[in-house]
Amino acid sequence: MTDEVIDDVDRAILYALQEDARNTSSGDIAERTGISDSAVRKRLQRLESDGVIKGYSASLDYQKSGYPLRMLLYCTAAIPERGRLIPDILEIDGVVAVQELVTGEQNLLVTAVGESDDDITPVAQELLDMGLTVADEVLVRSHETTPFGRFDAETRAGDDA
Repeated sequence: MTDEVIDDVDRAILYALQEDARNTSSGDIAERTGISDSAVRKRLQRLESDGVIKGYSASLDYQKSGYPLRMLLYCTAAIPERGRLIPDILEIDGVVAVQELVTGEQNLLVTAVGESDDDITPVAQELLDMGLTVADEVLVRSHETTPFGRFDAETRAGDDA
């Protein structure tokens, strides 16, 4: 957790970064939040050092980049093992994400991408070789994201009305 409380300005910074981190400067954020550019940079540094901002990455369309299959693999691992296994799972070729689930029998959700079944099948086999049970596989047609609305002051203001 963070050493300092996340306030409305921090939330506005986080929302702006989620909208478009690549093309949003600290000056742009300063204008939106009403604080100075240097204050925005200091807050960004704090949010990064506190681990709130874990990094900056590109959002890819795997289908357009030649990997049309996106498979969700719902797995079961021994509860004491599941968190420890995540770094090893992320090392499997084709795996792009792992989520630790805390309810239900399936407690790991692995996302893999590939060109064909021949790319996804080895991922499932490696998971089995690690001692996981692959309980279900789901083929995903599309995947879209949006910034978390509670970081947006305008959205929160509308909720208060």
